[in-house]
Amino acid sequence: MADSRYLIPAQTCWRVERADRVRVIVDGAEYFRAVKDAMLRARHRVMLVGWDFDTRIEFEPEGATLEGPNALGPFMKWMAENRREVDLYVLKWDLGTFQALGRGMVPMALRPIRTADNFQFKFDTEHPAGAAHHSKVIVVDDRIAFCGGIDVTAGRWDTSAHLDDQPHRHMPGEEEPSKPWHDVATALSGPLAAALGELARERWFRATGDRLDPPPPPDDDDTDGDTAIWPDLEATFTGIPAAIARTYPDHNRHPEVREIEALYLRAIALARDTFYVETQYLASATIARAIAERLAEPEGPEFVVVLPCTSEGWLRQKAMDGARRKVLNFLWANDPHGRFGAYYPVTGGGAAIYVHAKVLIVDEGLLRIGSSNLNNRSMGFDTECDVAIDAAICPDPEAVSREVLALRAGLLAEHLDVTPDRLDAAIAEAGLIGAIERLRGSGRSLRPFTRDEVAEDDSLIAENELADPEAVDDGLASRLADGITDLLEEATD
Repeated sequence: MADSRYLIPAQTCWRVERADRVRVIVDGAEYFRAVKDAMLRARHRVMLVGWDFDTRIEFEPEGATLEGPNALGPFMKWMAENRREVDLYVLKWDLGTFQALGRGMVPMALRPIRTADNFQFKFDTEHPAGAAHHSKVIVVDDRIAFCGGIDVTAGRWDTSAHLDDQPHRHMPGEEEPSKPWHDVATALSGPLAAALGELARERWFRATGDRLDPPPPPDDDDTDGDTAIWPDLEATFTGIPAAIARTYPDHNRHPEVREIEALYLRAIALARDTFYVETQYLASATIARAIAERLAEPEGPEFVVVLPCTSEGWLRQKAMDGARRKVLNFLWANDPHGRFGAYYPVTGGGAAIYVHAKVLIVDEGLLRIGSSNLNNRSMGFDTECDVAIDAAICPDPEAVSREVLALRAGLLAEHLDVTPDRLDAAIAEAGLIGAIERLRGSGRSLRPFTRDEVAEDDSLIAENELADPEAVDDGLASRLADGITDLLEEATD
């Protein structure tokens, strides 16, 4: 295998392993069905490690076709009772529980399911003050894994049509459609899935002190291999190497890990023609400075960022949108050659589609999908997990490159409501930003951020470490406590 330009174990990634299959899953409808399908195929163990889980969400709100209850909570109880040979582990960020109770959700730990001897639910309290366990990883038997940006919680289900009137897209207990939601994740098999299983067990050990052994390997007579456990999904890639990149904060004798930041910076430095990213937040000064250096080059790459129009909730809007305004203004001011574009998607009726995806595509060579955003927290304060593919080290680099470009075309075609072929033709004639500007329409499309549009996003909270710390240090906890007072004062102004 050739050396990767991007993937350097112990620097820009944790490790590189073979993925027998990779499916890039765009939007929640396919994801939730695939997750249930994979869990139903489990023989030994299911591990769910995430930021949030909502027991009320339905895997198939359009109509259940898979065995077992359709809602997450009843389904996990059904699994515990009907698949006694399968051990079920759920690890949830502890502070997310307060949000869940505010939404009316009863956490799994408070339900009768907790009495099943093959089901364990734990709140993960092992993090610095104010930090989040933000990664989203599901592993079945160390043979199938899911990693990406989609949380198994309310408000994430949508189809790629992002209809204004989508009756199946609603919050639990509500009849009105919830906001359109765009997200991306991966399904993976082979040794890469086993590596994610190792990562999930390490997280369980840090949170609980219990060291889990790997699940048993396949039986000698298991001639179907991973085919028997792979969900009903067509693979995007087969038989390729892929990497896992992580962020861990410095906490409780566990050292800081900043592989994700290192990979972003290397990707920016090595980008040749195009750097396309979808991210919930744009707030990292380190990333912004690195992009600005490339924008200053006369013949550097184009940078396109797709973001949500506004962040969710009052605090996030005040904090993250204010920080975004500063980064956008900085990049606009340092773009002498017009190679930076920032956009948000809207529906046919003009409603903003919330971008929760965390995707990076550099030229035709690098694809990364995970939980990390372009904010400070994702670089060194929260717990994150991404997977990355470098076409250059794959057995058939040209085929992988074609598929990487097809994925980018599919994402942009979804946002612009055009065919991928039309998009590719426009890119060939006008470049990436030129194609977007040429194809933007008045209905469902991408809208550009402008200085006037983000002028009102400024906020004192954007200057406060509480919103987006870069790393852990000895005085952070006390400064976070002091910061709460400032936030409450601004909230009451």
